[in-house]
Amino acid sequence: MTGPGEQRLARAALTYLAEPGDPALGALLARCEPAEVVAAIKADLLPATGPGCGDSPASRKALEGALARWRARLPGLPGDADIAAACRDGIRLVCPGDPQWLERLDELGTVRPYALWLRGRVDLPSACRRSVSMVGSRAATGYGAHVAGEIAADLGEQGWTIVSGGAYGIDAAAHRGAQVVGAITIAVLACGVDYPYPAGHAGLFADIAAAGLVISEWPPGRHPARLRFLVRNRVIAALTCGTVVVEAGERSGALNTARHAAELGRPLMAVPGPVTSRQSAGCHRIIRDWGATCVTCAADIIEMVSPLGIADSPEAPAPAGLRGAPRDELDLDSARVLDALPARGAAGPSTIAVEAGVDLDTVLRCLGLLAGCGFVERCDRGWQLRRR
Repeated sequence: MTGPGEQRLARAALTYLAEPGDPALGALLARCEPAEVVAAIKADLLPATGPGCGDSPASRKALEGALARWRARLPGLPGDADIAAACRDGIRLVCPGDPQWLERLDELGTVRPYALWLRGRVDLPSACRRSVSMVGSRAATGYGAHVAGEIAADLGEQGWTIVSGGAYGIDAAAHRGAQVVGAITIAVLACGVDYPYPAGHAGLFADIAAAGLVISEWPPGRHPARLRFLVRNRVIAALTCGTVVVEAGERSGALNTARHAAELGRPLMAVPGPVTSRQSAGCHRIIRDWGATCVTCAADIIEMVSPLGIADSPEAPAPAGLRGAPRDELDLDSARVLDALPARGAAGPSTIAVEAGVDLDTVLRCLGLLAGCGFVERCDRGWQLRRR
C-alpha cells in the first residue's frame, strides 16, 4: 500500500499520460490504485486487476491497446519534482477523495476525471453548491450575448455561480455578466489552466482566476485540440445543478454539453430565440425533442434548479441548509469569518483572515459557504454583510 502523497502524484502523472474520459483507464482505476497503474504503464505490464477485469481475451486486448497508448506518452512525462512544481502561481491539483473534490463528478462513472487542475483559490464544492452552467454559440448574436450577460448577472446577484467554457460568444458573455455583479464564475478549459485559449481571453481568464476558478483535466502547458472541447463538456455539465443553452445552432458544441446534462439527469433548459435565427435553432430543437424547459429569465432557472423547485425569495424560504437566519448553526470557522466582517463597509479576504485568526484558504472556503447561505456578498471592495 502506498501513501496518499504518492497516489496524488500518480493521478497527476495520469493526466499527462492519458486523455481525459478514457473508459479503459477509468475502469482500471476502479480496481487499482493510481500508483499501481502508473507503475504498470512504465513496466509495460498489465496490473493484477482481480477477477472480473481483463479476464476475457477481448478485454485483455483492449487493455493492452490502451497501455500502448499511454506508454507512447512516457517520454513527455515530467519527473516527480517537475510535476509537484507545476502547483505554483495559484495552480493546485484536486483528486477524488480530497475535501476539495466535488462529489457530483463521481456520477460520471468510468469517465470521471482522474484529477482536476485548478487555478484560483476559491473552494470548488462551496462554489458549485449553487451553480448553473451557461453555454451557447461562439458566433453569438447581439441578442444572445445580451441575454446571456443579463441572466448571468441576475443569477450572480442571487448567489449562484456561473460555469462555462471560456470561449468567445455566449461563454464570454456569461462569465462577464457574473463578474459585473461580483459573483463567482468558473471557466472549464480544454487545455492547461496556464494556457489561455482563445488567446484573446487571457485577461478574462486572469480575472476569473483572481475571484473564481479556472479548471482543466489537462495538465499545465497542454494545448487544446478539437476533440478535447467535446470531452471537456461532460465536466461542465457534471459540475452544476443544471445547464442552460442560451443560443446554439443545429451543430453547436453546446448541444453536446446539453446531452451530457440530460444523461446525468440534471435540469436542462434553453432560452428561445427568433424563429428566423439559425443561431437559435439548436435551442428550439432541444426544447421540442429533448424535453428541455423553456426559460427566459433567472427566476425561471432558479425554479428549475432549486431543491423541490423552490426558488429563494422573500415569500418562499430557502431549503434547509441554505437558510440565513440561524447563525448558531454555522461551524466555528464560518462563525469567526462572519464576525470578522465589518458592520459597515467591506473587507478583502486577507484582512478578514487576520481579523478572524484563520488562514486564507479557510476564509475563502467559509466565504463561499456564507454567500450560499445568504449572509455575505461580494462587492467592488471585497466582501460585505448582505443587507436583508
